[in-house]
Amino acid sequence: MTNIVVLVKQVPDTYSERKLNGTDHTLDRESADAVLDEINEKAVEEALKIKEAGEGEVTVISVGPDRATDAIRKALSMGADKAIHVSDEALHGSDAIATAKVLAAAISKVEGYDLIIAGNESSDGRGGAVPAILAELLGLPQVTYAREVTVDGKTIKAVRETEDGLARLEATLPAVVSVGEKINEPRYPSFKGIMAAKKKPVETFTIADLGVDAGEVGLGNAWSAVIESSPKPPRTAGEKVEDEGDGGTKVAEYLVGQKLI
Repeated sequence: MTNIVVLVKQVPDTYSERKLNGTDHTLDRESADAVLDEINEKAVEEALKIKEAGEGEVTVISVGPDRATDAIRKALSMGADKAIHVSDEALHGSDAIATAKVLAAAISKVEGYDLIIAGNESSDGRGGAVPAILAELLGLPQVTYAREVTVDGKTIKAVRETEDGLARLEATLPAVVSVGEKINEPRYPSFKGIMAAKKKPVETFTIADLGVDAGEVGLGNAWSAVIESSPKPPRTAGEKVEDEGDGGTKVAEYLVGQKLI
């Protein structure tokens, strides 16, 4: 029996126009459509596969504003059993360290977990650090960037893909695992799953409920900050070369002028 926690995040759709807030330079989440991050769908799928191979329960945890409920329901409709949602205005602008601290506190609400699964990095932040920080905070072994995962009793076995080849890793449960893009293909929620998700329990906590000090989270307490930002300049029309027998020379001269050759 394996009880699994899956970390999920709602992010701006990559097909939407994404921009920074002009006031504090954080991501303007209201300006784009919000979806469950694709890598998190793969994390949920892997948890469900492990559960279906034996017994257990899958709990999804998300830290985010009220609208993150949509992402949570997507995970539940895929087959997760229950969820925890941490929502608090004080969390706005939190960095990876603060986020990991809040996640660690939320995970403590799950009794008897054996495995924590996360995506290797989110499509909005791209830091790729939260799973490792979380493992350190919880004092658990970490198996990161996995493309294959197997649970054998109290042992987690994984294959990690690197630039130099494949590495085979093992750790004793409980452990933290982050998965990469090649781990699986997520299932589509069925109509039955979508309807069932509406009845599955979702607990909502503030940071006070979790015993997290407001002085440890938020933009004002982040270890890094964006000082200035500006929108990307519009694309220019480019330069058109009329070929009158010397087109190649003109192109070469242009490239030399741009210091490209």
